[in-house]
Amino acid sequence: MADINWGIIGCGNVTEIKSGPAFNKVPGSNLIAVMRRNAAKAADYAQRHNVNKWYADAAELMDDSEINSIYIATPPASHLAYALSALQKGFNVYVEKPVTLNAVEAQQMADAVKQNEGRLTVAHYRRAQPLFLFIKELLDKNTIGEIRTVQIKMWKSAKPPLVDNTPDNWRVQPEFSGGGYFHDLAPHQLDLMLFYFGEPAYYQGYSLNQSGLYPADDNVTGQIIFKNKVVVNGSWCFNVAESEAIDKCEIIGSKGSINFSFFSGHVVNWKVENENKSMTFSPLQHVQQPLIEKIVDYFNDKGPNPCSIEEAVVLMKIMDAFGKHN
Repeated sequence: MADINWGIIGCGNVTEIKSGPAFNKVPGSNLIAVMRRNAAKAADYAQRHNVNKWYADAAELMDDSEINSIYIATPPASHLAYALSALQKGFNVYVEKPVTLNAVEAQQMADAVKQNEGRLTVAHYRRAQPLFLFIKELLDKNTIGEIRTVQIKMWKSAKPPLVDNTPDNWRVQPEFSGGGYFHDLAPHQLDLMLFYFGEPAYYQGYSLNQSGLYPADDNVTGQIIFKNKVVVNGSWCFNVAESEAIDKCEIIGSKGSINFSFFSGHVVNWKVENENKSMTFSPLQHVQQPLIEKIVDYFNDKGPNPCSIEEAVVLMKIMDAFGKHN
């Protein structure tokens, strides 16, 4: 097996703990260099994480002959350009979520993957975490019978604590993020729905800016009907009182239900014909490490793509539909 030697484009907060250190902890994987436009911050990151090389220019990083794979962890507005450049240079690519600003850009990325030799995986990393794999196992075993409906509630305050609020707060600037906190958080939730229930038949939604605190929408509602007749309803509101905050998913079946949190818990609760059960999972030190392990295998022809760009295109079409103004 050949080593996967990584270069990170955009070594910001997401790479500090969630992903960055994992590249050196996965067998056959090495973090060779990092890049950030702010040279001082790039150098500081490299020094703190024992990375030998740093760059302030992405083109210079991609000219580094030691690197064969690129991790793109910049704000979404630059994902497409960096991915196209990396693919054209023959690199394998790992792209943060949301994969692009919209579905049109995601399709452009998918087309580029077909036209070049490099492989590409999207950072919907909850697919590989034990908690969410356990839920999939419960579903695949029909533990709660035939699935009838799924209810997603993500209600947070105007400054949700689970989001890294940078000084410029690009996450609520649609030209950089594609939308607001919905675009930052919902990709993980909606991707799991695709992972669990397959291909959607229909989806619709709407969004609006209720509070006027920033340019992006802060209230989003949407519905997905899957080809297997599972119905998903979601509500995302980012302007409620702290006391009303909630992060909950409830999957209702013909024999019972499954309840869990996407972001703020480590417990899965399920009920089958009035018998309550639960399973607790240990927190992960680096939440992306299980997916990175699968990516290294995929890049080396040792396993399937854990999250393809084609799947991300479908996700972005749903995001676009939910983000429409009505």
